[in-house]
Amino acid sequence: MTQSGEIFPWYALRVKSRYENIIASALMTKGFDVFLPQYLCRRRWSDRVKELQLPLFPGYLFCRLDLMRRLPILMTPGVLHFVGTGKAIFPIDDHEIEALQSVAASRLGVEPWPFLRIGQRVRIEHGPLAGLQGILLSLKKPYRLILSVTLLQRSVAVEIAHDWVTPMESVVPAVPSMTV
Repeated sequence: MTQSGEIFPWYALRVKSRYENIIASALMTKGFDVFLPQYLCRRRWSDRVKELQLPLFPGYLFCRLDLMRRLPILMTPGVLHFVGTGKAIFPIDDHEIEALQSVAASRLGVEPWPFLRIGQRVRIEHGPLAGLQGILLSLKKPYRLILSVTLLQRSVAVEIAHDWVTPMESVVPAVPSMTV
């Protein structure tokens, strides 16, 4: 959300699980810029198979705002708290949000993935995600690129072609553990 041309940082919100879409809609109605990354999941019932849009980060959504205007967000039913450590609220790095937005727009196969601290950091040189950086996890073919949101200690995996990437460094530096 911008006021007087100023662009505010993105923050992660912890919200009631399975209510992410409802809360995102309520916050958008209040005029906030909200990002809820989702993926397509196939669920099998005894009589049918259904495709569902599920949040990539269950129980979380992202909101761009001026922290001085956070009270309307906290008063929204289903919003639990802002993500941070202790009482300190930290913004999400812009490059992490931009990477997630690029993945959402690419329509490539994406799914939640466990947060990784070690692995191969790569840069994508070709394809719809060119310019993004992430951690490469090779599970036969196609390769999977892991994009992480450090503050949430959550990651997503996106399928990419093996010839799209070039290595950057061998090991990702460890990040101190944070409580969500």
